[in-house]
Amino acid sequence: MKNVLITLCLLLAPFLHGQNIQGAWTTMESNEEGVQLKHTLTFTNGFFSEAIFEKDDGKFVATHGGSYTLSDGNIEFSYEFSTQNPEMVGEAQSKSYSMKNDRLELGKMTWNRIDDGTPGDLFGAWLISGRKRDGEIVKRDTSGPRKTMKILSGTRFQWIAYNTETKEFMGTGGGTYTTIDGKYTENIGFFSRDDSRVGASLEFDYELKDGDWHHSGLSSKGSPIYEVWSKRSQ
Repeated sequence: MKNVLITLCLLLAPFLHGQNIQGAWTTMESNEEGVQLKHTLTFTNGFFSEAIFEKDDGKFVATHGGSYTLSDGNIEFSYEFSTQNPEMVGEAQSKSYSMKNDRLELGKMTWNRIDDGTPGDLFGAWLISGRKRDGEIVKRDTSGPRKTMKILSGTRFQWIAYNTETKEFMGTGGGTYTTIDGKYTENIGFFSRDDSRVGASLEFDYELKDGDWHHSGLSSKGSPIYEVWSKRSQ
């Protein structure tokens, strides 16, 4: 019996891995002017974000995201931000999905897997929870409607600033990242506030302390920063 169970687990392992929706996905489409638009979609433990930008120059187009749950071949999306349809904030939407061979059929779109959440030292959804000022870390309440969230797959990142109460969107940026020898490097693929930053790389020191992500270096404007991010659970 033991050998049978082991064999069954080995046979099921590839299937189960293939059904793991977490990580980053991408698809392409053309707009009415024929411009190629790249979509990136990230799922982490209960949270998601999608970004849309022009493939050739990274010009930002749109983003939306929030939380999600899976059930019976459907994904239930609950929106916390949406630049295209702010009225969707606070609403839920269900879409059917299926997966096979690292392809995700979601609604009417087909997505190709970028990564499965690995290597992902910082995989997950994080909320900014503190900043260092005058040598002291000043804590910030993460339970309010005004949020700055950063969501990371194994290789991609996106940050989003928004307000769930007013449905206001303040900004976003994202691209690829690496974590090597205590250095966190962002390679900017899109930035809603300044398209000229696309293609730039920013390197920071990072450390995990008591489950929090401590992040220090120079901002995109060249100002010194020290931020604390806490893993999001709800």
